[in-house]
Amino acid sequence: MHTRILGQGLKVSAIGLGCMGMSQGYGPNPGDRNAMIRVLRTAAESGITFFDTAEVYGPYVNEELVGEALAPVREDLVLATKFGWRIENGKTVGLDSSPSRIRLVADESLRRLGVETLDLFYQHRVDPSVPIEDVAGTVAELVKAGKVRHFGMSEASAATIRAAHSVYPVTAVQSEYSLWTRDPEAQVLPTLAELGIGFVPFSPLGKGFLTGTVSAETHFADGDVRGTIPRFTAENRTANQALIEHIAELAVGKEATPGQIALAWLLAQQPWIVPIPGTRREERLEENIRSTSVGLSADEIADLDSLASRIGVKGNRYNEHQMGLVGR
Repeated sequence: MHTRILGQGLKVSAIGLGCMGMSQGYGPNPGDRNAMIRVLRTAAESGITFFDTAEVYGPYVNEELVGEALAPVREDLVLATKFGWRIENGKTVGLDSSPSRIRLVADESLRRLGVETLDLFYQHRVDPSVPIEDVAGTVAELVKAGKVRHFGMSEASAATIRAAHSVYPVTAVQSEYSLWTRDPEAQVLPTLAELGIGFVPFSPLGKGFLTGTVSAETHFADGDVRGTIPRFTAENRTANQALIEHIAELAVGKEATPGQIALAWLLAQQPWIVPIPGTRREERLEENIRSTSVGLSADEIADLDSLASRIGVKGNRYNEHQMGLVGR
């Protein structure tokens, strides 16, 4: 597995593992906890060193799962987690990036993950009620105390990233980015390039659509977040098939899968981009890892670069409420 450097010297594998789906988001949670532990340990044994979780996933149970699974192989791994939500009686009830909440989350995440220091601590969503300078300053205090190594942000605007970075260096920004979600390209990516901040795309496989395994006939189980997303209505899935057909055609010529093409394209964008596809299956894990060996020519990259604008993408990536939480 190749490695890459995020921002302030954080060395990670070129592909990370998003762990959210092991506890929520894609239908009923896996009944076999041991199976998820095997996936996590297989990832580490296969060269993945970068694992992404959050207190809100579950809530709490995902951090506990990641901590338990990776404890025997913890050396040289990078665990990223997140703060920024108010959780009451096991339910997320709103944003909360107050300094007292950040400190509390840090302590509780350290305990659940079973570590002495959080490698990367993201603000999960920007809280407009708390000045970002106060957020960055609080994280800086946690770094000084030895509880956190690196500061990250998620789904923040370029202006907010700049403001935070002026108080304490931001190592990584996480946002949705893929062949059909190109929002960061206009302002966020140029800002990161200028400031020397790494970028961590989540949902790099378009929540499964870019793997070619989702069609208009696909049924989403209760609890599957895709059932609430405009882009995943049956009508929009039909309209977006032209996009995946083009990717699949290129994949055949490369003896690769559509998902591997989608990940290879991301890896080719910048050396400081590290996608974190999620999976519950060991075979998908191996497929994602092999994307690091898929070579794309300059012409193929250019063709994929223009794909979304040329063919078009139907439907927003989030529902109206969720869209209100991004780009602040």
